[in-house]
Amino acid sequence: MSPRIGLNLQMIVQTAIAIADEHGVQAVTLAVLAQQLKVRSPSLYNHIDGLPGLRREMALAGLHQLKETVMIAAVGRAGDMAIREIFRAYLNFVRKHPGLYEATLYVPEQPDEQLEQLHQNILDLVIQVLSAYHLTDEQLIHATRGLRSVLHGFSSLERSNGFALKEDVDESFEWILNVYVQGLKAMGTTTGA
Repeated sequence: MSPRIGLNLQMIVQTAIAIADEHGVQAVTLAVLAQQLKVRSPSLYNHIDGLPGLRREMALAGLHQLKETVMIAAVGRAGDMAIREIFRAYLNFVRKHPGLYEATLYVPEQPDEQLEQLHQNILDLVIQVLSAYHLTDEQLIHATRGLRSVLHGFSSLERSNGFALKEDVDESFEWILNVYVQGLKAMGTTTGA
C-alpha cells in the first residue's frame, strides 16, 4: 500500500466516526482504520496516540457536535419548549450518529481538561434551560441527571432494538418527554413555559 497523500487528523477522525456509526465504536481499530484509509497502521501514529488517542479525538468531536446540537435546540426557547427541543435534538443526534454518540461516553484513564470542559459546557446549557423551573441547586442536579438518564437509556434501548412492542417508539418518547416536563413543573414554578 502506498501512503495516502494528505492524510491528516481530521480525515482519520472522520473515517473512524463513519466506521463507528455503521458498525459501532468497538469496530474501530487501527487496523480497520488503516485499511479504510489505504495506509499502513504505523502511519496513523503520526497523527494520533494509538487507539486511546483516537478514542479521545472521537469523543472530542462527538461532544463538540452534541454541544452544538443542544445549543441550537435551546436557542430562542425557554421552559417546556426548550426542554422538548433538547430531548428531540439529542435523540435525533443519537439516531443519526450512533457510533459518534457512543464515542462521547469515552472515559480516559487520566483527567482530560478538554473533555471535562466540553462535558461542563453541555451541563451548563442544560442547567440554564432547567433554571426556568425555579428548582433548588440540588434539584437542578437531580433534574439534569434525570434528563441524561432518560435520553441515554431511551436511545440505548432503541439502538439495541430493545423496544419490541407494537406501540410507536416516537409516541413513547413523546409520552416520556411529557411526563418529564410535568415532573419539572411539579417540582418548581416555571416561567416562559
